[in-house]
Amino acid sequence: MLPKDYDFRESEERLQKFWEHEGVFKFNPESEMPIFAIDTPPPTVSGKMHLGHAFSYSQQDFVVRFKRMSGFEMFYPFGTDDNGLATIRLVEKMTGKKEKFMSRKEFIALVLETLKQIRPSYVRDWKRIGMSCDWSIYYTTIDDHCRRISQKSFIDLFKSGRVYRKRTPFMWCPECRTSIAQVELKDEQKESHFVYMKFDTSIGEQITIATTRPELLPACVMVHVHPNDERYKKFIGAKAKIPFFNREVDIMANADVDPAFGSGAVYHCTFGDMDDVEWLERYKIPAIEIMGKDGRLNELAGKYAGLKSNEARNAIIDDLKAENRIEKIEKITHVVNTHERCATPIEILMTEQWFIRYMDLKGDFLKAGSEMNWFPAFMRSRYDNWIKGLKWDWNVSRQRSFGVPVPVWFCEKCGNIMLPEETDLPVDPTIDKPKHACKCGSRSFHGDPDVLDTWATSSLTPQIAASLYPQAYGRLYPMSLRPQAHDIITFWLFNTVVKSRMHNNVNPWNDIMISGWALDPSGKKMSKSKGNVVEPQALMDKYGADALRFWAAGSKLGEDLAYMEKDFVTGSKFVTKLWNASKFALMHLQGYEPVKPEKFSETDKWLLTKISDIIKVSTESFENYEYSRAKAEIDNFFWHTFCDYYLEMAKDRLYNPKDYEEWEINSAKFTLYYTLLAVLKIIAPITPHITEEIYQHHFKRTEKHKSIHVSEWPKYDSSLVNKKSEEAGDIATDVIAAVRKFKSANAMPMNAPLRYVTVDSVAVKPLLRDIEKTMKIESVRVGSVKEKTIETERFKLALEIMK
Repeated sequence: MLPKDYDFRESEERLQKFWEHEGVFKFNPESEMPIFAIDTPPPTVSGKMHLGHAFSYSQQDFVVRFKRMSGFEMFYPFGTDDNGLATIRLVEKMTGKKEKFMSRKEFIALVLETLKQIRPSYVRDWKRIGMSCDWSIYYTTIDDHCRRISQKSFIDLFKSGRVYRKRTPFMWCPECRTSIAQVELKDEQKESHFVYMKFDTSIGEQITIATTRPELLPACVMVHVHPNDERYKKFIGAKAKIPFFNREVDIMANADVDPAFGSGAVYHCTFGDMDDVEWLERYKIPAIEIMGKDGRLNELAGKYAGLKSNEARNAIIDDLKAENRIEKIEKITHVVNTHERCATPIEILMTEQWFIRYMDLKGDFLKAGSEMNWFPAFMRSRYDNWIKGLKWDWNVSRQRSFGVPVPVWFCEKCGNIMLPEETDLPVDPTIDKPKHACKCGSRSFHGDPDVLDTWATSSLTPQIAASLYPQAYGRLYPMSLRPQAHDIITFWLFNTVVKSRMHNNVNPWNDIMISGWALDPSGKKMSKSKGNVVEPQALMDKYGADALRFWAAGSKLGEDLAYMEKDFVTGSKFVTKLWNASKFALMHLQGYEPVKPEKFSETDKWLLTKISDIIKVSTESFENYEYSRAKAEIDNFFWHTFCDYYLEMAKDRLYNPKDYEEWEINSAKFTLYYTLLAVLKIIAPITPHITEEIYQHHFKRTEKHKSIHVSEWPKYDSSLVNKKSEEAGDIATDVIAAVRKFKSANAMPMNAPLRYVTVDSVAVKPLLRDIEKTMKIESVRVGSVKEKTIETERFKLALEIMK
C-alpha cells in the first residue's frame, strides 16, 4: 500500500539519486536495440538555469522518456558550453577581475578554476527537473576532447580550402574587443539623429549629405548619388571638400543609393556599415582607418583623436554648427546592428580574421534543410530565410584570451602557416611550438593569439558526443534528434548543418524538435533588466519538478507559453490526485497477480475501450512530438473517465466482493490494474517522479522492471476494444451525471437514496446495477418516460427521477 501522503521534496531527490545510482538511463553501446541518439543542447555556463531552460529541456525529455519506453537504446549525453564570451562575462562578474587587465595565462587559469567550482551546482539544476540523461556521458566545450575535435575541424577545413585568413573590414564589438559573425548581430530600435551636413564642391555649389554617423567625417572617401536623381546630376564627376580636413573626394553615380532616403546624397565612410565595405571593394578605394579596437578615434581623426564615437559625434556637430554647415537635424528612430551579447552598437574595422568560406554552398544548405524532419514544420522557414539572407562568409576567429585556440603558427622568416599534427591536438600555439622546421628552414615561429568562435566548437556537438563511444560511432552519427529552442536556429542549428555537410557530406540528424520560449504573465520575454524573471528553482521548492514539467507540457511544440502560477497549482493538484487515486486502487490490489480474465463486465469493457483509445492517441502523439496532446488526453481521461466515473462505479464490487460472482471481481481487478498502470506509463514521461514512486511501491513486484521508465510502453490491444460497450458506458455516465445534477439542484448529498430512475434507453440495460450502486438508487428502470426531469447533453436521454 502507498503511504498516506506524497512528499515531493523527499521523493524527487531520492528518486533522482536512485536513477543515477542504478544506471536506469545508462547508455549501452553493445545493445542490440535500435539506438535513438540525442544531440543534447549544452547550456551556456552564464549563471544558473532560467525558466526558459526548464521549459525547453523538459519538453525534450518528454520525448526521450517515451522513446526509451518504446524500445530504443537511448544515447542522451549532457554537456556544458563554457568557452565563449558569456562564460567570460560571468567569471569577470563573479571574481571582479577583467580579462583585459590580466595576462592570457592568468585569465585562462582563473576561468578554468571558476568553472570547476560552479559547474556542479549549475548541472544540478538540470538533474533537478528530472532530465533522464546518462550523466556519465559528459563533456564541456573547453575540455581536451572538445578542443581536439574543434581544432581538427579547423585544420581539415583549412586543408580542403574552406578556411582562409584575410585582412578585411568586418564587424567588431568595441565593448568585447573582438570580431563577431553575422549570426551574432541583433537588430535594436534606437533613437538617433539625421544630421544634414553641407559640403563645399568643386562646382561652386554646396551639396547636403544626411547621416547618422557624422563622427566618421574624417574617414569619408567618396560621395554617392543616384544617377537618375535630377537634384544631383550636375554634381556627378565633381569633387566634394571634407570640412576641417584638407581633402577632396569624388562624387560618383551609384544606383544603390535611395534618392528618398535622407537628402539622397550619401557620404561613403570607412566604415559606417557593410554597404560601405561593398562599395570600397567595388570602386577600389583605399580605406581610411580612424576607429581603434577600443571604439576610440585614432590620430587620423585629427583633433578628434581619443574620443569615443558619441563624443566625437557631438564635437563634430558643434564644429559644423560653428561654420554654418548644418542644414537641419532630425530626430529619428532606426534599426542599429548591435552585438547580441552586450547590446553594444558594432563598428566595422580592418582586422586580420579567419573565415570559413560557405557562401557558394547556400543552395546545398537549403537542400539539406528540406531533407530533415522539422517539428513543428513551420520552423524550417526560419532556417531557410536565414540562409537566403546570408551576406558574408563565417568569421570564426575571436580576439579573446579564453577559448579554443586557433591551431596555427606563422613562420617569422617567410610568413608560412604551420599546422600541428593531429596526434598533438589540442595545442595552444602561444605556448606550444611546432615539432618541425618551416619549409624555408626556419624554426622561429609565433602562435596565433586568437581563439575560435564558440559556435565553431558547439557546431560539432554530434561528433563530440558520438566520438566518446568510438566503437558505436557509426550507430550514433548522424544522430536521431536535435532538440533546441527557436532563437538559436541561426546560431547552433545552421552552423551544425554547415560543419556536418562540409566534413561528412551528411545531415547531422534525422529529426529537429524546436521549442518555444517561456514568457512572463503578460506574454513578454523575461529579462533581468525588466525585473520579470521567474526562477524555476523557487517554483520547484514550492510545487516540485513534476508540477513544473506538467506546466511545460501545456503548450504545443514550438509555441511560447506565458508563466502563470495557477498552472503550477494545477500540476500540483494532478500529482496529489494521482497519488490518492492510486492509493485507493492499490488498496484493493494487494496480492493481486494480473491475469487477463475470459469475461468482463460491461462497465469494465467500457473503461478498457476508453483506455485503449487513449493508448493509441498518446502513442501517435508522442511519435509526432505532440506531447501536449498526449498530456491533454490522459489528463482528461484520468480526472473524468477514471476518477469521476469508473472508480465510483467499481467501488461496490471492490468493497463488497461477496455480493458478486468471482468473474466480476476478477474483471474489476484486472481492469483497475491494467488501466492504472497504463495511466502511469503514459504520464510518466511528463511527471516522472510521482509515477516512479507509485510503480516502485506496487507494480515493480509484478512487472519486474527496475523502473517504470525502462518498462514497456503500453500497446494498443484491439481485443480489449468494444465500441458497443463503450456507447453503453457513455450513456451510463451521462445518467450518473444527470442524477448528480438533480441531487445538487435539490440540495441532496450524493449518498442520499433515490426511489427509482427511469431511462428511455435500452442500451444502458447491462449497466443498471452499477448505476444503482453508484448513485444509491433503489431501482433504475428502462422504459418510456412520462415526464422529462433532465435531458442529457450527449445522448439527449429522457430521465424520470423519483426521490
